[in-house]
Amino acid sequence: MNQDPSYTNNSDSSLEENETNAGISQLSHAVKHSIRRYLYELDGMQPNDMYELVMRQIERPLFEAVLEHTKGNQSRAAEMLGLNRGTLRKKLRLYNLHK
Repeated sequence: MNQDPSYTNNSDSSLEENETNAGISQLSHAVKHSIRRYLYELDGMQPNDMYELVMRQIERPLFEAVLEHTKGNQSRAAEMLGLNRGTLRKKLRLYNLHK
C-alpha cells in the first residue's frame, strides 16, 4: 500500500462521491421531514395541487441560494440548475427575484 500523501487513486474520487451522496441524503431527509410536518399541519385538508404547492415552496429558496452562490450570475445559475437561461429568467420573474 502506498503511503505517499501525494499518491491518488480511484478511491479518492469515490470518497468525494460518497461525501456528495451523503449531502444529498441529508437534503432528501430534511425535505421529507418538512413535507411530513406540512402534511400534519394541514390537519386532514387535502390540497388538490400538492405538487404545485411543494414546488413553489422549494423553487424559490433554491433559486435564491443558487443566485447567491453565483453572485447573481444568471447564466451560471441556469447552468448549475440544468435550466435554459430563459426558463430561469421566467421563474425568477414568477417569484419576483429578477433584478
